[in-house]
Amino acid sequence: MPGGDCGPALVDSAPFHTWTFPDGSPCALFFRCPEGYLLRFPGVADFGLSADGRHAETWPEAGASREAIEHAYLNQVLPLALNRQGEVVVHASAVATGDGALAFVGESGRGKSTLAASFAREGMAFLTDDGLCLTADASGCRVRPGPPSLRLLDDSREAILPAPERGARRAPAGTKVRVPARGGLRHERRALPLRHVFFLGEGRPEGVEITKLSAREAFVDLLKHSFVLDVEDREAMAVHFEKLGRLALLPLFSRLDYPRRFEALEEVRGAILRHSGSVRA
Repeated sequence: MPGGDCGPALVDSAPFHTWTFPDGSPCALFFRCPEGYLLRFPGVADFGLSADGRHAETWPEAGASREAIEHAYLNQVLPLALNRQGEVVVHASAVATGDGALAFVGESGRGKSTLAASFAREGMAFLTDDGLCLTADASGCRVRPGPPSLRLLDDSREAILPAPERGARRAPAGTKVRVPARGGLRHERRALPLRHVFFLGEGRPEGVEITKLSAREAFVDLLKHSFVLDVEDREAMAVHFEKLGRLALLPLFSRLDYPRRFEALEEVRGAILRHSGSVRA
């Protein structure tokens, strides 16, 4: 890491924060070191990150696949680095419409990637699969595109994408495969005005349910789904809260829930477009 040193050998204390999988095993461990942070993804890699988030270095674990390392960096480390640079990044997928972008925010497994792939299959380019960067401006909010690929479970790939976009590779049950933009699966590379944000529910209703959120509700959900590296950095958190507060005042936020059945996706897409007032790309 230019100008500093934050390698695995310098980590001699307990992590100050840990992400866990549903079974309780560690997904990522966060350490402080002299020049910034070390992010450890067990079985994958260690990533050193400067305090300002502008410099990173990688130490792969023996036997880790390139795809696993790239996924950890693109979908986890990079959004956290942007957070240290003062950006607001949320766990979201997004697609381009004819007049802006629609974002789908939610926890892992709520269907963000499947929904984005469904729209993309119908000709509406996707912007990002997981980490969405939100920037408030005089006219509202703009969103920046992420990496040009989607990560999908095999059942989503087979149900939504045609063979040329789907690819031949299969993944172990419960894991995702990265599907690059190609053919009919288009990636939008421009920053776009944000038209609406949908926070995804648990998939319990029998039909499509969309409810507008108050500014307070939007703030809470934005905070819950934000990438934040160091919650103990009071100055950085104050800036983050201020930016979330400004975003939450925009009339752009709703809760979306629907049955998680592939045959319901056409109805879901139509309801999303009608509710947001968006036009097809």
